[in-house]
Amino acid sequence: MLSIGYFGDGPWAHEAFQKLNEDTSIAIKFVSVRYDKRDPVLLRLARENNIPIEISQNINTEEFIRKMKGYQADLFVSMSFNQIFKRQMINLPKYKTINCHAGKLPYYRGRNILNWVLINDEREFGITVHYIDEGIDTGDIILQRTYPIRDQDDYKTLLEQAYTGCAEILYDAVKEIQQGTVCAVKQDTIDRIGMYCGIRRPGDEVINWNTGSREIFNFVRALCEPGPMALSHLNGEEIYINKVRLVEGAPVYINIPGQILGKTKEGFYVKTRDTFVEVVDYQYQGKVRVGDRME
Repeated sequence: MLSIGYFGDGPWAHEAFQKLNEDTSIAIKFVSVRYDKRDPVLLRLARENNIPIEISQNINTEEFIRKMKGYQADLFVSMSFNQIFKRQMINLPKYKTINCHAGKLPYYRGRNILNWVLINDEREFGITVHYIDEGIDTGDIILQRTYPIRDQDDYKTLLEQAYTGCAEILYDAVKEIQQGTVCAVKQDTIDRIGMYCGIRRPGDEVINWNTGSREIFNFVRALCEPGPMALSHLNGEEIYINKVRLVEGAPVYINIPGQILGKTKEGFYVKTRDTFVEVVDYQYQGKVRVGDRME
């Protein structure tokens, strides 16, 4: 029997919880949710399974650590938890503490990874389970899997893949730890420096029309619903853009980026730095006219 303490939040954590909880050789000793945004689904799952709930504004306090010692968990598991584990917490369980990260480490550390891989026009994204150390997503890799990104994909489809993919790889990593078959890989043997992605904030969703059509296509699909959607301004009003389409054979020519070139059945064409794109899904209260300019 392997006993674990489970720290989690959101759909990522729901599917993983179910897989771990269904395994009769694994005992979830407690569930801890985010302090500031308490996941109602994960709380319900814990209560339905008679699993204690532990919530702390700071999991590294002596008081919380004393509580954790009482559970005598073999392993701590983090799935979309938002607090930093410090050394004493990391090393408290017999098998230390692991995290599931929706990024291909060491190249996609940090936040909002599924947005960034689309913005960067990647052809695949990764999911990694790693030991937690005192850095940010820098611990030794236990398991890593990659998934292809097609032009038909966007933030929503990658999220759906990641919810299931995270549950599967996290469960498999826990089983490797339980069976003693882990062959951990140090990240600096893959790349000495790696890459870090910062959290996206309000204002980062504004489109720069003076970039290429492919860049704008990637930018918009990275921010589509359930994200905030890409934002521009037309005639002084906000226009939220959820989808643009690349136009096959569109000519490269000089004109004014952001200018509306023509109407289409589904939307309208907009000039970019090089060619133009078709806006096919948007929210705007005003009237779109040819010759108007988005800014």
